[in-house]
Amino acid sequence: MLRIYLLLICSFYALNAFAYDNIWLLIDTRALKIEVKKGEQTIDTIDGIAIGQSGAGQKTHRGDNITPYGEYRIGWVGQRSSFHKFFGLNYPSIQDADNGFRRGIIDQFTYGNIINAHRYNQVPPQNTALGGRIGIHGLGNASEKIHRTMNWTHGCIALTNNQIDHLSRWVDTGTLVKIK
Repeated sequence: MLRIYLLLICSFYALNAFAYDNIWLLIDTRALKIEVKKGEQTIDTIDGIAIGQSGAGQKTHRGDNITPYGEYRIGWVGQRSSFHKFFGLNYPSIQDADNGFRRGIIDQFTYGNIINAHRYNQVPPQNTALGGRIGIHGLGNASEKIHRTMNWTHGCIALTNNQIDHLSRWVDTGTLVKIK
């Protein structure tokens, strides 16, 4: 009996581990949708997302309300967020740091801290002049009507609470997120 129980437990964990294998997200800021990908195959699509009030592109500074283009990983998961759930991205990336340093937005010390965080698979500093706390989140108590009619975030990607709950079955810390 114990052997069957252990076999069932191992099968359960193997299935759940399989669900995350090669899973990544493609966020299309023009079509306002998220594609859940396994390799190059789209296995799920979430439409009707909202992005930053100033659209998407290269962030120039904290508070610019731009959703950053680039490749990121989910650095942390906040289950008790005022936005229902929050999947924090490891923004700023090395490329963001390079651009920010070249343009004089961040100093060498901040640049080094961002690079070292990525080198050791840690979340980079979230309080730099480039901004931080960029993620994928739900609405919390915010208006779904406003969400459906405009891009309203400060640079994050927003979904309804039901959509973020649905997305959470696919992603976890470390999941690749490409924003285009």
